[in-house]
Amino acid sequence: MRLWKLLGLAGLAGVAATGAVLARNERQRRAYTPDDVRARLHERAASLTDPEPAPAPPAQGLTAGRMHRLTRRLRRR
Repeated sequence: MRLWKLLGLAGLAGVAATGAVLARNERQRRAYTPDDVRARLHERAASLTDPEPAPAPPAQGLTAGRMHRLTRRLRRR
């Protein structure tokens, strides 16, 4: 019976610790003003934009005839 009591107390301690961590994270998240969030989002968006897209790689040896045969074989499956 003593083991079950210890397991129950350990479970309660785990739930309390998880709640404390979630409350701390929520306080940190709510500490941002809307202007702070907007500025951070704009910074992230500016760092992700690529000014010039990379060119598509050239086709490697597939001529029109070979491509046609390939599509016919793929349609059969």
